[in-house]
Amino acid sequence: MSDDTPSDQTGLDRVRVAVFSGPTATILNSAPLITGDQARELHGLTPRQGEQRFDLLRPQRLAAPVVVYVHAYSAHPLERDAADLYAPPDGYIDGSGEFSKERRSKNDVPVYVATLRPEDGLYLLPYMARQRDGSPWEMEGTAPLSDSSETRQTFFPDASRLAEEIDRFGLDDEGHNNVLSRLADLKFYRVAPPGGYTQGLPASDRTDEGVGDIPPETAGEDFFFYSPEHLAHSPATPLLARICNTVQTAADSGQFDGVIWMEGSPNLEETMYWLNLMVDTTLPLCGNAAQRRHGTLGSEGDRNLVDSVKYMRSGIAKDAEGRDAVGAVLIQDQQVFAARDAQKGDARPGGYLTTGGHGGVVATIGGSGGPVLTYWPNRLHTWRSLVRRGELPQSVKGVTLVDGTVESIDVPVKDSDGQLLAEAMPKVTISKWARFAMVDHSDDPSNEVEIQARIAANLRRVPLAGFVLEGNSPYGMGDDSMRRALELAVLSGMPVVRVGRGSTQGFASRDGSGLFVAGSNLTAAKARILLMACLLRYGATPPAKNPERPTKEELERVRAFVAQLQTIFDTH
Repeated sequence: MSDDTPSDQTGLDRVRVAVFSGPTATILNSAPLITGDQARELHGLTPRQGEQRFDLLRPQRLAAPVVVYVHAYSAHPLERDAADLYAPPDGYIDGSGEFSKERRSKNDVPVYVATLRPEDGLYLLPYMARQRDGSPWEMEGTAPLSDSSETRQTFFPDASRLAEEIDRFGLDDEGHNNVLSRLADLKFYRVAPPGGYTQGLPASDRTDEGVGDIPPETAGEDFFFYSPEHLAHSPATPLLARICNTVQTAADSGQFDGVIWMEGSPNLEETMYWLNLMVDTTLPLCGNAAQRRHGTLGSEGDRNLVDSVKYMRSGIAKDAEGRDAVGAVLIQDQQVFAARDAQKGDARPGGYLTTGGHGGVVATIGGSGGPVLTYWPNRLHTWRSLVRRGELPQSVKGVTLVDGTVESIDVPVKDSDGQLLAEAMPKVTISKWARFAMVDHSDDPSNEVEIQARIAANLRRVPLAGFVLEGNSPYGMGDDSMRRALELAVLSGMPVVRVGRGSTQGFASRDGSGLFVAGSNLTAAKARILLMACLLRYGATPPAKNPERPTKEELERVRAFVAQLQTIFDTH
């Protein structure tokens, strides 16, 4: 029996899943719609370049039923070889195209009679659309480098169309479709999605779980895509608060057995680690991406989504109390990566790696036996995380500059309903070390102009801020001047975490001064995410009145604060 069959006895027969569409998600990106040759011939346009064996077919909807005659035994090259196993065809088509129930000539073609109905869903059909001036579509836009008003979108606005196409066209190993709907009930949510409704959308036409009309949306504010590249937009830090709040609300609703988050493959690892730290839930959290656009040759995104549903349905991540014991994961190419340890290494299927050199692949999916769990991670996550949203205080201490002196101020973190505030989101900067980078052999912090400028900007604008030093591998050490500049950051209220550069297999060293946090075996990107969560939980480093000349008491307070953060980095 296949693991696709809902009646097996592992886990749940069906799962209820909340599917979130996040920014720049290639799994929701389709190839540009190109005008097919049938349309070009009909309208007297130049055919596509080169010899084209077949016309372009794209999934589309019928406007009315149509009867078609399907050539019998054409679904496989060897169907005719087993014709004696088949029932007779529905009839025959003669040389003039006339249908008859009986064969009247040896040249008559045996056929099946099928009625294609609009209500049956999408069909692969010739793409007949043209530009408003009658010319064919050749790319996303009306011309190369066209502006946004002259460019079509290729990203789906939510995952409902993806799920429909998987159910309609995707086959399991036994040849059946409806792979997703046989396993799960899916509900779709848009949180900073990759595609948007620039003209708005009436509530009656919505396919996601929102309520009411969608007003006109703006790229770079409401949705975020990467193609075409000259119009690309990336999300800003405050959106992490919205992501946390919306996923937490869905997880708390009691409607679901699990959550799926979709995002661009280079960035999914960071958002999933954020959810792993911040979302207080006992449900499995699965992240999906794709290295190739949906529907293109070799695209793996469809399988990743189906595998996430299988993973949830299997129940292998549950402890004895039915709680998810693994934490947030990335499910890619039949492997299940712990969110903390996953990293994109290459833009190809199979291009995800484990960081830190200590495992990371917690399960595999494939074959007839269903998902197989390798181990349960020991790091704290989701409902066990000490920095999850439910553990955050209503406010923490931040820092700002008042009359040339660093002062502590109260920074609200959550509203009265417990929602994370977007304006509270910290700014954590990654400073990268390189050999032979000092301008001279002194430890003068003024040589580190980038760090000095960021400290000054943070004190003016961002009360919760910090730094990650991506130092040598795996120790996390930097140059003399960089160390001195970052010490000033710490004493100005901005904690600093040290990690090794790249994907180290060892652990960052504890600093003898006690002023820096050792970032374990985290990458700089992951250390940044964890430090942001720590700032929301514990606030800024207690600042010194004069960061260049701290008192003994001030240093002791800073070291005690850093020790508190060190505990988090050692356990998460």
